[in-house]
Amino acid sequence: MSEKQWDGTTYGNGLMHRWLIGILRRIDVRCVYIFANVFVVPPCLFRPGFKFIYRYFRKCYHESLLRAFWHTYQNHCLFAQVVIDKFAMYAGKSFDIRIEGHEHWLRLAGQEAGFVQLSSHMGNYEIAGYSLKAETKPFNAIVFFGEKASVMENRNRLFAHTNIRMIPIREDMSHMFEIDRALCDGEIVSIPGDRIWGSKKVLTRTFLGREAQFPMGPFTVAAMRGLDVLAVNVMKTATRQYTIYVTPLPYDKTASRRQQAEQLLKGYVAELERQLSRYPTQWYNYFDFWKDE
Repeated sequence: MSEKQWDGTTYGNGLMHRWLIGILRRIDVRCVYIFANVFVVPPCLFRPGFKFIYRYFRKCYHESLLRAFWHTYQNHCLFAQVVIDKFAMYAGKSFDIRIEGHEHWLRLAGQEAGFVQLSSHMGNYEIAGYSLKAETKPFNAIVFFGEKASVMENRNRLFAHTNIRMIPIREDMSHMFEIDRALCDGEIVSIPGDRIWGSKKVLTRTFLGREAQFPMGPFTVAAMRGLDVLAVNVMKTATRQYTIYVTPLPYDKTASRRQQAEQLLKGYVAELERQLSRYPTQWYNYFDFWKDE
């Protein structure tokens, strides 16, 4: 794996995933947490992603060597828990889900026009798909095309009785036509705003005190049509609890398209920083995000 790129797939193969689901049907999820913390996480500390998270704590939060190492270990443990929780849901287990700002989501879901929902690679965003549901408005989630078949099968099974459909990101950018169709039809489109896929068009902004690049696409998609935008982040707040934070991202719809995109990015980055000030160990971009080393 390149040190500057993550392949976007859930670790393991179909057999391992089915085995994990079977185990989680029979035992408490906390037992699997302990196993992961002791036997799975330590070897991961020797992978390239370790040094990027370690630098994140050292350079963004100016932590000491020891404190940064400890928080990097905690970060890996929490990421393991997020993955385990995803499979626990596939196994039929539930979590206590709380939603802050749900009224913003319901208001937009009830209007005729579509809207854009910006996600990020922190917390456990997939849970939002099981909790934020619109009865009449289809929800389109942008997902990585190369995800494991077993993961996609479980997602499809859990989404079978909802208005949720997945749009895989493809290298030929054909997913953009599906996004355009969905928004023209007044649907919801959920797009990650912190991962550059395919297109080389980026916006640059100071994030946690360091210059970082963000994909232009998610922000211009909304600006092109003057659509409302929400930032949605799902953070793990207890062993069996998550909190979904729904935050509107206002912008001047009369400004130039570039200015609109930059205003949306400004609001999006401010929301990322707000969440990370509360949950700094739940940042899960395991590559050279800032590229300033």
